[in-house]
Amino acid sequence: MAEPLPLSGITVVSVEQAVAAPFATRQLADLGARVIKVERPGGGDFARRYDTTVHGESSYYVWLNRSKESVTLDLKTPAGRTVLERLLPTADVFVENLAPGAAERLGLGAEALAERFPTLIPCSVTGYGSTGPWADRKAYDLLVQCQTGLVSLTGNEHGSARVGVSVADIAAGMYAYSGILTALYTRATTGVARAVEVSLFEALAEWVSQPAHYTRHSGTQPPRIGTQHATIAPYGAYTASDGRDVLLTVQNEREWASLCEQFLRRPDLVEDPRFATSSDRVAHRRELNEIITARFGELDSQEALAHLERAGIANAEVYDIQEFLAHPVLQARGRWQDVSLPDGTAVSSLLPPVGLAGTVPRMDAVPAAGQHTLSVLAELGYGAADIDALRDQHAI
Repeated sequence: MAEPLPLSGITVVSVEQAVAAPFATRQLADLGARVIKVERPGGGDFARRYDTTVHGESSYYVWLNRSKESVTLDLKTPAGRTVLERLLPTADVFVENLAPGAAERLGLGAEALAERFPTLIPCSVTGYGSTGPWADRKAYDLLVQCQTGLVSLTGNEHGSARVGVSVADIAAGMYAYSGILTALYTRATTGVARAVEVSLFEALAEWVSQPAHYTRHSGTQPPRIGTQHATIAPYGAYTASDGRDVLLTVQNEREWASLCEQFLRRPDLVEDPRFATSSDRVAHRRELNEIITARFGELDSQEALAHLERAGIANAEVYDIQEFLAHPVLQARGRWQDVSLPDGTAVSSLLPPVGLAGTVPRMDAVPAAGQHTLSVLAELGYGAADIDALRDQHAI
C-alpha cells in the first residue's frame, strides 16, 4: 500500500486563472492536496482558450491544472458567493489571483477572511502588490518582464527580447507555493494562520537582483550579448563546422588553463595578461571569441563536445524543443508520465522536479470545466432542487 502524500488531508480552494496561481496550486496538488479550482461558468479559466494544441486542449491549461477538481461558480451572483462561503470552512488554504480590488469587493480579501475563518490561510497573487501606487494596475507576464528590466538584459546587440516562457508568472507561482508551505508549517507549529501575498513584479525583481547589484555598483548594466554571459567569459555558445551551436563555460582559472591547453591547444594563452582573470577576459571578449571561434571552425559539434569533455569543461549542445523532448536524461530517469485529458486521451507530462524519498507525486487527470461542480455541491449538502435553483440563478 502506497504511503499517503505529504499534503494529503489539506484542502485548497482557489479562485484562479491564467498561470501564476494555477502553477502554485498544481504543485500543492502534486504533493497530495485536494485542490478545488473555481472557474467561471460558460468557459472556465480563460487559459483554457490560449491555444488548442494538446488534442484540442490548451497547452497552458494541461501543464497547470492536472490533479485538480473544477467547480464552476459565478461569484458575481449572491448564490454563487453563498456556495463559496459554504466551501471555505472546509478549506485550509484559499488562493486567488483576481483582478486588482476584485477579491476585496467580493469579501475575499485577507483581512475579511481572517475574521470569518481564523484557521484559513489566504494567499493573494497580485501584479504589483496590494498596496502602493500601482496596486490597481493590471499586470501580465511581458509587462512585468519589461518593468523589472529583464527585457533590457535579454537579446543581443540588435535588440531586446522577452524570455521565451512566462517567467514572471512562474516566479510568482513558485514563491506562492513556498509561501503556502511555510504558512502551513507555521500554522501547524504555532496555531496561527498567516496570510501570504506574492506579486509578479516583486517575484521577478528578486530574480534580477544580480544585474541590479551589478548596475547599482558599476554604473552600467550588463550588456545584451545573446547566448554569451554578460559578466563571465568564456561562457556562451559557439558554432561548430557543421553549423551546430555548442555552449561551453569556464568558471575558474583551473578550467581556463585546461581550455587553453587541451581544447584551444594554445598553452601560451594561460599567461596572456589579456585573459588572466574572468574580468580581463570579459574586457577582451572580442579577441577571446575570435580565438575560440577559430578553433570551433576546425571541429564538428560532436568532436567539439568530445574535446571539451576530455578537458573537463562544462558543455552542452544548444537544443531546440523537439530535441529537448527526447533528451536522454529525461528518458533514462523516467521523467515523463501519462496524464489524462478530459476526453480520456493520455498525454506525456513531466513529473515534478523535486523528488521526495518514499513518495510518488500525484499525476491525475486534467479536469473539464465544471466537471466536479455537482459532486462538490453534494458534499456541501445541496440537494437536486437546490442545484436546479443555482442553475436558474446562473450561479453555476
